[in-house]
Amino acid sequence: MEILLNYFENIPSHHRVIIIISGLTFFWIIEGLIPLYKFSYKKWRHAIPNLFFNLTLMLVNLPLAFMLLKTADWVIENNFGLINWLPEMPLWFYGILGLICLDFFGAYLPHLIEHKVKPLWMIHLVHHTDHKVDTTTANRHHPIESVIRFFFTLFGVFVVGAPIGLVMLYQSLSVVATQFNHANIQLPKKLDKLLSYIIVSPDMHKVHHHYVMPYTDSNYGNIFSIWDRLLGTYKELDTDKIVYGVDVFPDEKKNGNIIELLKQPFQKYQK
Repeated sequence: MEILLNYFENIPSHHRVIIIISGLTFFWIIEGLIPLYKFSYKKWRHAIPNLFFNLTLMLVNLPLAFMLLKTADWVIENNFGLINWLPEMPLWFYGILGLICLDFFGAYLPHLIEHKVKPLWMIHLVHHTDHKVDTTTANRHHPIESVIRFFFTLFGVFVVGAPIGLVMLYQSLSVVATQFNHANIQLPKKLDKLLSYIIVSPDMHKVHHHYVMPYTDSNYGNIFSIWDRLLGTYKELDTDKIVYGVDVFPDEKKNGNIIELLKQPFQKYQK
């Protein structure tokens, strides 16, 4: 754990980009070998709007990273935050506890709120209007949502009291985890179920992308499944019954157009 934290404390920006691209490439290849659904689509064409939003995510996060650094430095200097107020513990446990807490504030909590607050839901809809969920869907977020999620993460760093090495490790794991659980891959059912007791597995997250309630409002987690299980938002649904998209924005052609997606949060949806 010490080696990991030391590396991520000083991780160069281009290494973070390499992690994003490597994850996408890896799961893109695996999808071709063991697909969950055999989509009848041109994969590259489908990926274009999703990769555009992956790019906007990086453009939002990289320049704002200094705020994470300043906040992380402050909490350590002032011994502030949840994990700093606990009794002394082994470094590995400190790291895992910090990651679990950051996952709550940086992923689970904003995701839950986005589903419950109408204006935020309209912004988050860009993510849900993908009719062919695969690994490129992972960071298909409107730029406004990228900003919102960044500040939730910043708030999490402050409350948790995380050092910058742990913050950068969390962000890297978060990217790879979301690429994994969105990937159109078919794992053995028993393996997927076993994984879902600890992390968000592909089958678990696919339920969240079912087009109608109550499944859309479930399985909000990103890295760890603990928060969905503890807070009662965990649901299961056979993957054969899952239909992607949202019923209020059913036009697949528009939902694959970058301009339409940028305008989507400001449009009226079909009832």
